[in-house]
Amino acid sequence: MGLHEPAASRPAVHGSRDPQARDPHGDRQSDLGHRRVQGELVKLGHPIAASTVWQILHDAGIGPAPRRTGPTWKQFLNAQARGILAVDFVHVDTVLLRRIYALIVIEHGTRRVHLAGITANPDGAWTTQAARNLLMDLGQRATSVKFLLRDRAGQFTGSFDAVFQAEGIRILASPPQAPRANAICERVIGTLRRELLDRLLIVNEHHLRQVLTEYLAHYNTARPHRALGQLTPAQAHARPPEINLAEHRIRRKQVLGGLTHEYQIAA
Repeated sequence: MGLHEPAASRPAVHGSRDPQARDPHGDRQSDLGHRRVQGELVKLGHPIAASTVWQILHDAGIGPAPRRTGPTWKQFLNAQARGILAVDFVHVDTVLLRRIYALIVIEHGTRRVHLAGITANPDGAWTTQAARNLLMDLGQRATSVKFLLRDRAGQFTGSFDAVFQAEGIRILASPPQAPRANAICERVIGTLRRELLDRLLIVNEHHLRQVLTEYLAHYNTARPHRALGQLTPAQAHARPPEINLAEHRIRRKQVLGGLTHEYQIAA
């Protein structure tokens, strides 16, 4: 039958000892599990229990069928990077002990980060409106987005998903308590904390919006990224021309009052 290659000492299920009778084409399909073998036999008119097939294969020394091969989650994200947006919240406690939230969005392909909004009450209605605003800000770039990756937080309601689904974007909800499934967005949030939020005292929503806007402009246009070959997100589609640094002066520019710096070729 060509489903498995039993030992020569064991007759085939239908009673023939001739391997060619079992498989007139001489092919082997050892990747079929015992339930698939049972199905093929039943289809041919030979009713047999799945447990019987399993026992026959086990006695013949034939193990379970190998797992079906396919891309890992990391391979899928890499292959589809140009069409993936990922979203998540980062929270900040102000000097007045008031917690506020910022909705962060990252384009996997270019690592460009967007601030979708800031609020003290990130309910379903707010996130839905933030989704509409984000698509408007993306403009034509939104047509290349195929997937939105998010976690299962209650703020991401059906209405939030529907905004993206109306544009033909599929929703990918990460498994519960699996932050590594949205690792790129989690990494950005970690960067925001280490390079910005853990080094400043935030007063209110307006202050947080101001510092995040300035930092993300630096992040998108001046901060090198290893995933992009040490280019910036703004350079993701066009490498800068090569120059001889000995022939140019380098200018250092302060960002956020000297919290970090940018380096540019002096005019």
